[in-house]
Amino acid sequence: MSKISLKHSGGNVVSLNSPTNAPAAADVAFKLPNADGANGQAIVTDGSGNLSFSSVAATRNLIINGAMQVAQYGTSSTEDGYNTCDRFRYDKTGTDENPTQEQVDVASGTTPYTLGFRKAFKITNGNQTSGAGAADRVVILHRVEAQDLANSGWNYTSASSYITLSYWVKSSVPQNFYVTLKSGDGTPQKYATETGSLTVDTWTKITKTIPGASNVQIDNDNGEGLEIEWSLFRGTDQTGSMSLNAWAANNNSVRTPDQTSTWYTTNDATFEITGVQLEVGSVATDFEHLSYADELRLCCRYFQHLGRDDKLVYVTQTLGNYNPATFLVFPVEMRAAPTTTINQTTNNNGTISTSDLSPRNAAINIARSGSSAAFQQAEFDIQFSAEL
Repeated sequence: MSKISLKHSGGNVVSLNSPTNAPAAADVAFKLPNADGANGQAIVTDGSGNLSFSSVAATRNLIINGAMQVAQYGTSSTEDGYNTCDRFRYDKTGTDENPTQEQVDVASGTTPYTLGFRKAFKITNGNQTSGAGAADRVVILHRVEAQDLANSGWNYTSASSYITLSYWVKSSVPQNFYVTLKSGDGTPQKYATETGSLTVDTWTKITKTIPGASNVQIDNDNGEGLEIEWSLFRGTDQTGSMSLNAWAANNNSVRTPDQTSTWYTTNDATFEITGVQLEVGSVATDFEHLSYADELRLCCRYFQHLGRDDKLVYVTQTLGNYNPATFLVFPVEMRAAPTTTINQTTNNNGTISTSDLSPRNAAINIARSGSSAAFQQAEFDIQFSAEL
């Protein structure tokens, strides 16, 4: 049979035709979904012939900068927090020597490279000479804004509605790592997963499908809706007995099952991730690659760095007892009124400050430090942060 024909009562026929060329290796079979999808959803395949309904959106990936293209903060730092790849941070407690976070290149010839990934987020461990302490930790975090999830189409209170998390990971130490998702509203709920034992220095794709649950609450606001944590190590003060692949009330004393300390006690051990995608549906689709410009625009809702590469120069001459100000309109509206960090490298009778901060704009002030008619010049850069 070369086609299936469906004849309408009016006489016209709709046909499903077989492919022009024969299947390359074997017969091809597709399994249809067992129920209709929601309005606006499309049929997608999991790559093995299993079809399901999934939401189609202009940007289906709920993770911002999952390909690690954007690094407004810089490309390397031994400090924790947001300091390299935008929207990804690492936190640590109790380390003898700080790990290093970096934006690094994905090596050519590797599978992620052939799939279009050119950057990764990398943690290089320090030398933890005291061993694995009970309160020690090294974790990577990504936080999703609540309203992005609330409006995504995921029915997060239903056990039959799913989101799928997928990512590429590589470790220099062959061990299992725990990755958790924690809701941010109401009584926080946690869902713990694991990578399985990774092969040394080999990129591995991990895919986890997560159902909703009746106790999960995600508000339609600009707060934290979901926190994803890659746990490189947590000491026994924060681990214990817990079920995997199930939602439960968050317990800060038991964040994951007990963890092996091999990675943490290995000097210069490395851990890399890229291609992080969170999408509505039970199927991990191909990674949604965005242009650098589009990814940067999304990142700027949470962080903007003015004068990062070329310092800003403020030149003015004050007349009378007034301090001049410049009104700045952000090119992208920020999540909330930002906090600021000012790095002033030149001060010629003028000191820079900010005021009137809002998600849309800010005032940049130069305060005179000389006479009322003094010439003033300041060279500086400013970081505006509205990170979760």
